[in-house]
Parts: sequence; structure tokens; C-alpha cells
Amino acid sequence: MRKEYDFSKGIRNPYTKLLKRQITIRLDLSTIAYFQYLGNQVGLPYQSLINLYLKDCVQKKRRLNFD
Repeated sequence: MRKEYDFSKGIRNPYTKLLKRQITIRLDLSTIAYFQYLGNQVGLPYQSLINLYLKDCVQKKRRLNFD
């Protein structure tokens, strides 16, 4: 391996910003506690579990019933 590398002509991956985006979301404390509990059981961060759950809702086209 080299001691130094020259990245001055390198370009950034244009797809990395499409992968995930940091947002601010307000959640009930009980909701956070629930996902933290699940996260501890399966060994994943609770934020990842929330993302997986929401992704599942999108894939299955779930909608809330407000009636």
C-alpha cells in the first residue's frame, strides 16, 4: 500500500445521496421505546427498524384508515 494517495481528480459517487437522507421526525416516546426494545432484541439500531417498517409499508402499499 502507498503511504499517500492522490484523490484530487476523484469524483464523488452520484448515487450516494439517493441511498438515505437524514430527516427530523417527531415520534411519541412510547413509539421510540417500542422500537428501541425491538432493536435490543434483534441487535439492530431502532432507527434501522423504523426504516425497515416504513419500507415494508411502502412495498405493501399500506394506507391508514382514518374513518
